[in-house]
Amino acid sequence: MIPKVETGALRLASYNLRKCKGTDGKRAPGRVLDVINSLEADVIALQEADLRLGPRPAALPSRMIDTHTEFTALPVNTSPVSVGWHGNAILVRKGALVEAVHRFDLPGLEPRGSVAVDLPNLRVVGVHLGLLRSSRQKQLHAIRAHLAKLDDRPTVILGDFNEWSRTQGLDPLRDAFDIHAPGRSFHASRPMAALDRVAFTPALEMRDAGVAETVLSRQASDHLPIWADLRQTRP
Repeated sequence: MIPKVETGALRLASYNLRKCKGTDGKRAPGRVLDVINSLEADVIALQEADLRLGPRPAALPSRMIDTHTEFTALPVNTSPVSVGWHGNAILVRKGALVEAVHRFDLPGLEPRGSVAVDLPNLRVVGVHLGLLRSSRQKQLHAIRAHLAKLDDRPTVILGDFNEWSRTQGLDPLRDAFDIHAPGRSFHASRPMAALDRVAFTPALEMRDAGVAETVLSRQASDHLPIWADLRQTRP
C-alpha cells in the first residue's frame, strides 16, 4: 500500500504504459487509469502513452483521462490524435497552475524527445531514454543544454532511463542532480531492473519513494510505476 503524502511534500510519479498493453496481452487503458489513480500523485510523467505508427494515436485517450481521473493531460502533443510527444505525456491535477510546457528534441539512433512542465517554483521533465548507453548520455547532455536556456528553478527529471546499472551511465547528471532508483520496476511480472528513476536538484529533498507493485499494476504494463515525495529545502 502506498503511504500518504507528507504535509508540505509533492508526490511525483512516472509510469511506462507500454501503450496500455498488459502482461496478459490485453490493451486496457481503463486498467492503466485505475493504477494511475491509486498513486495519489500530483504530477505524473508517462512514457509510451501513444501508439507508434502513423499519426501516433493515443493509447491512453485524453477523453478517458478527463472522465476517469482528476488529472489533465498537458498539451505537449503535436498531433491532434496523440496525448504525448514521442510517447511522452505529463498529467497534472485539474486546476494546477501551469506556467509553461516544453518539448526537448533529443539525439540518438531513433527519434526521441522529452517533455517538461513549469509549475510555480518547480520544473518537471519527463523522459524515455534510448536503448544504447551512448545515446542515453547524449540525450542527458541535450536535456541539460535545453534546461540551461530556461530560468533557474528546482528541477526534477523522471521517467524510464533504460539504464540497467545502478552505478554507471548517468554521469551527465551527477554534478547537478541527486539520482534515485526507488526500486525494481521492470519486468512487472518479475521485477529485476530499476529502469525507472528520478533525479532532482539540491533545492529539493526526497522524503519517501517507492515502486507501486500491486496485483493490478503487475498486469497493466510491463513496467511498474514509481513515485517520489519531494519537498523544497529552499526557494
